[in-house]
Amino acid sequence: MKRQPFLPIIVGTDINAYNMAISFHEEYNIQPILVGKGVLPFTNYSNIPQKIEYDENLADPEQFANILTNVAKKYKNKANQLLLVGTNDLYVRLIVENRDVLQEHFTFNYLNEQLMNDLQYKANFYKLCERYGIDAPTTKFYSCASDEPFNERMMFPVIVKPSNGIMYSKHKFTGQQKVYKVQDEAELTRVINMIRESGYTDELIIQDYIPGDDTAMWDSVVYMSSKGKPQLVSFGQVVLQEHTVTAIGNYTAVISRYNEDMMKKLVGFLEAVGYVGFANFDLKYDERDGKFKVFEVNIRQGRSSYYVTALGHNMARYFVDDLIGNKVKDCTYLDGEVLFSVVPKIVLKKFVDDPQVKQDIQRLIKQKKLVNPLFYKKDKHFKRKLYLAMRQVNYYKKYKENVW
Repeated sequence: MKRQPFLPIIVGTDINAYNMAISFHEEYNIQPILVGKGVLPFTNYSNIPQKIEYDENLADPEQFANILTNVAKKYKNKANQLLLVGTNDLYVRLIVENRDVLQEHFTFNYLNEQLMNDLQYKANFYKLCERYGIDAPTTKFYSCASDEPFNERMMFPVIVKPSNGIMYSKHKFTGQQKVYKVQDEAELTRVINMIRESGYTDELIIQDYIPGDDTAMWDSVVYMSSKGKPQLVSFGQVVLQEHTVTAIGNYTAVISRYNEDMMKKLVGFLEAVGYVGFANFDLKYDERDGKFKVFEVNIRQGRSSYYVTALGHNMARYFVDDLIGNKVKDCTYLDGEVLFSVVPKIVLKKFVDDPQVKQDIQRLIKQKKLVNPLFYKKDKHFKRKLYLAMRQVNYYKKYKENVW
């Protein structure tokens, strides 16, 4: 049997993993291998993956490298190179931390461990932003390991969120939210105490609340080659994000935009710090001073980054051209319009308030520039249509019942 030039091994089974799987399938007609901790309908109800290798211990740092090594041994004779792609922060962190072992079996493009820690440790990240001219919200930090109360002066309302999302997710408690919008000092004290009592001991981010609805949020996807050169940058305006308390910050609809100044700023930042691989910035436009403020950079493509592929710049191709083909490319600043959405049209029409964005939604739908990757035409799994129909109905209920 003839070996393929490469075989994608995608770590994860969520919507991000599905988007990357169909990106490889669209571009190369390849069915990737997925590796996951548990069954999720995004990928389980799909005929795009060639196989999903499940292991409930995948997220265990002590077992991660061994699990992936065994996957590599199973598929090494099917392709000349196994291309490793992570789809969430934990899996990318574990790939980076186990680089020496994994690079014996896989090809991948991720940043070094020190830079990863600097970018994910928010106190260091905001210092880097200040050094390289990237605006960020006014931010204070509080250690949950401290016995002292938080006594910094802040203008309310403020946003409270964990600095260490991985640790935070391991300490479940009643009332847990991904992000808290806090109105006064009494509520701030209550939220801090509730999080501390869960066993979370790392820092909390206490941050100036920037006014504005979902459409004030912005997104940027950048690909830096394995040699540290920018090859792709996008900019997008968020139309809607999830409104349930455990999923705030997950974008469900994005319109691609063009802002050359901000795109160059973000690329310049990544060049300055020596970044490689996909990066995904979360920003918010602050109408009070007319500046875009960066909240964080994710060290991977995001769950809504498929709009890049929809614009004709398939994310899988950037991995392959760089890591398999060693191609040198000039940086492309994406300039085109597409409406990425995983929610039904009725949700877009009913729960978006901004008049200009509403007009753009109607225009892009009319121009047939609405893209929902979950409805990939070549995915014909028999349970998929039923699952997607139920999901669309549930989205309407979720937005009707939850207001952020």
